Amino acid sequence: MTLNKTSEKEIFHKIIFSPRERVSLFRQIPVNRQGFVLCSFSKYIQKKILEKLKDEEIIRMLRYLDPNSTIRLLRNIKEDRRRKRILKTISSEIREKIEFLLRFDPETALGLINLNYVEVEKGSSFKEVAEIVRNYEKKTRKFPEILVVKDGFLIGELEGYALFAHKGNEKIDKYIRKVPSITHKKNTKEVIELFRKNPHNQIVVLNEDKSILGIIYSEDILNLINKEAGIHLSKFAGIREEENIYDSALTKVKNRYQWLIINLGTAFLAAGVVGFFQQTISKWVLLAVYMPIIAGMGGNAGTQTLAVVVRGLALKEIDLKTVKGVLVNEVIAGAINGAINGCIVAIVATMFNKSPLLGLIVAIAMVVNLIIAGFFGTIIPLLMKRIGKDPASSATIFITTATDVCGFLVFLGMARLLL
Repeated sequence: MTLNKTSEKEIFHKIIFSPRERVSLFRQIPVNRQGFVLCSFSKYIQKKILEKLKDEEIIRMLRYLDPNSTIRLLRNIKEDRRRKRILKTISSEIREKIEFLLRFDPETALGLINLNYVEVEKGSSFKEVAEIVRNYEKKTRKFPEILVVKDGFLIGELEGYALFAHKGNEKIDKYIRKVPSITHKKNTKEVIELFRKNPHNQIVVLNEDKSILGIIYSEDILNLINKEAGIHLSKFAGIREEENIYDSALTKVKNRYQWLIINLGTAFLAAGVVGFFQQTISKWVLLAVYMPIIAGMGGNAGTQTLAVVVRGLALKEIDLKTVKGVLVNEVIAGAINGAINGCIVAIVATMFNKSPLLGLIVAIAMVVNLIIAGFFGTIIPLLMKRIGKDPASSATIFITTATDVCGFLVFLGMARLLL
């Protein structure tokens, strides 16, 4: 059965939204496309499909994939025995690479490693290097990265274009370029940090004895950075990393209910403050109209500050020792933004409610609440980081609580005193 791009896209979406028909729909995709399509799904869906497919189907599908894509799929097969059975059917040369890479933790540098490289000795001629590259291409049908070594130790790389510009017995030494390297035990965060400091096409992974184990391409590092950003964004919203946009309603409930319960508890705290001023609100019903404005503005301002601070933490630009300048700037910015928005609300209250005093109270409460938002939006994520909690997932609840409780206290407290 041959599918065009439109029909394949339709099947793609049906697979996501139709769990019971998932495998039968997947089998409608041509075998030479199945592996590529499967790699584009979330890990959750990959595991569900691989569980239902027969070994023979997986083997046929893997024949069209490169070793790195094969590894990504094989890691989602839970049973070791089944994985080994499938590996036995793959050609010996590719199998050796895959078995080597599967031994390593995907959270370390070796989890990103690629074996598409050749080693050449310093002092080699371009003719000798071209022959090595030609033999490699015959075996793999890929052009390799050319890593230059001296006595087995990495000294740099030779860019591919140099082979076309220089030929014969000319030595490669003048054209060797430095390349960043990292030991295989480094975790993925350290790999990302090295890439940010040394933007490059690839990073070389070294063993403990400084021998070369493989390379990591910048494309894979960028994908990892995007994944990390997605994880932080999910945590920031109170969503688990493994949750996918197409998960079932029940799965979404399981992943989110704890955060919603915590938020419910903090909401009761804010409601308690409001209840304390029940008599004041009864006398001045208009106060209830402006309460959501105070709370909403404080929460939004706190979230803005939190986003900036979390980004600073991720890039290691800020910590508790260097927070003073950032804190002062955020508080000042909160005061100015509070004054701007407070004036607007005060004008509205004066024009529509004929109460300049109410407008003044709302304006002052707005200024104070945005100052509070700037203060707690800066301090809380740093404190969460200090005690070992993820600031992206935990800080937002406490910041919102601080702005709601303090905002209502200031607003309703001033209303009780002045109105």
